[in-house]
Formats: sequence, structure tokens, C-alpha cells
Amino acid sequence: MFIEAGVGLYSGGLALLADAAHMLSDAASLGLALFASVWAQRPRTHTTTFGHRRAEVLAAFLNGVALAVTALWIVVEAIERWHSPHAIQGVPMLVTASTGLGVNLFVGWILSSGGSGMNVRAALAHVAVDALGSIAAIASALAVLLFASTRADPVLSAVIAVLVAYSGWRVLRETTGILLEAAPAHIDVKNVERMILQCPGVRGVHDLHVWRISDEFDALTVHVTLAPGAHGVEVCRDVAFCLRQKFGLEHVTVQPEAPPPPELVVLRIRRDSPETAPR
Repeated sequence: MFIEAGVGLYSGGLALLADAAHMLSDAASLGLALFASVWAQRPRTHTTTFGHRRAEVLAAFLNGVALAVTALWIVVEAIERWHSPHAIQGVPMLVTASTGLGVNLFVGWILSSGGSGMNVRAALAHVAVDALGSIAAIASALAVLLFASTRADPVLSAVIAVLVAYSGWRVLRETTGILLEAAPAHIDVKNVERMILQCPGVRGVHDLHVWRISDEFDALTVHVTLAPGAHGVEVCRDVAFCLRQKFGLEHVTVQPEAPPPPELVVLRIRRDSPETAPR
């Protein structure tokens, strides 16, 4: 990062400076990701009953924000460079960008073999986009050396900004859904409700909630009205088994509720019948 920043200032290449700025956000984001990964392993307490799993989600969210801010800075600088082109020294820029690409590929290989959690994916997204930034810096240096084109530098820098913004948007979309406790994308809540209603002994379903605590940790709570003669413990066991088998939901809470007394059912039928309706 420091080498790219120094050579970028010396050579005047914006693409190299943009790559260095992105590396700066990478360094902070990777440090935050490492801290969150360690913090998430802390045991649960009486005040944090789910543990500290959301720490990784918060770290990934901040990483997405850092990517968005970095993209905005690159775009502003690229527009200024387009209107006022700067002289660029292509040789030191080409050597540094090529070295940076090799480092990024090596770091990406380390991350890809280290895990598959949301936190790791967010960090890997930083490094992958940074590798693309190095490629853009290489292309910018070649444009200067081969075609004496200095305006290729801000154009390619804007391409880097688009890639950075896209990575940030993907991370923010996923983490925002978790922080807002939205239903996981791979679970259709209507299908879940339909399957619960098909379980033996279930007469009705209400207060169904499906959300994600952290990456690969989904939770569900639901109230089920029992059919006459059904046993609450058995129904809860069957519902939990079906949810685990079909949707992979392990953290399930089922609240059984007794059916209404027969006389109330008859009363409701009489009240709702056309003969007793007000004219």
C-alpha cells in the first residue's frame, strides 16, 4: 500500500493511487474482520443470549461502507483528472502495479483457503476488487507507454470505482438484510407456513418469524393451534423435524396453543351464518 501510494504520487498515476486507497480500506477492513472473527467466538452471556455472532455481520457492514466511500473518492478524482490531465510516468507505474497484482493474488489464495463465512467473503471481495484495480493500473501504464494517452488513467480509475461500488453494494445488501432481521433469501416463508399447516395435528399457524442471526445461523419461531385431540409435545417435535429436514432450520421454537372450546366454535359459526347476518 505504501509503495503504491509513493509511486503513484511520483508517477502521477491516479489508477495506482486509487489502488493504494483501496488497499488502505482493505487494511482497515481486514483488521476489523479479524477482530470481529475473534470476538464472535466469545461465549454467550445473560445479556447476549445469542452470543456475539452479530459482530461479524457488523464488521462486514462496515467493510461495505468503506468500499462505497472509496468508490466515491475515486470517481471525484477521476473527473478532475479527466478535465485536467496530469503527466504520468509509465515505467514505475507498470512495475509497481504488476507487483501489486501478484501480492493481491497471493492474499486472495490465502483467504479462499481459510473459510467461507460472510466475514471472510467480505474480506475476499476487497482483495478481488483490489486485484482488478491492479490490472486497471497496469492497463493505464501500458496506455501511457504505448499510446502516450494520459486520459486512459482517469477512465480506468472510474472502472475501478464501479467495481469497488458493486462489491460494496453486494456486501451492504446482504448485511443490511440480516441487521433488519429480514427472512433469509433462500427460505420462502410462504412455503414454510404451508408445510407447517400440513403437519399432523396442526390446525392453524400465526406469528411466524424467520430471520438470520449471523451467517449460516437461521432461526424460526412460530405459534401453532392444535387440532382437537392432538398432543402439543408431539406436534412441536414433528414440526421441528419437518423444518429441519426440508429447510435446514436447526434453531426452531414452536409454541403450541390449544384449540378453542367447541361451544365457541359453534357460536362463531352461528354469528357468521347468512341466516343470522343483519339485514
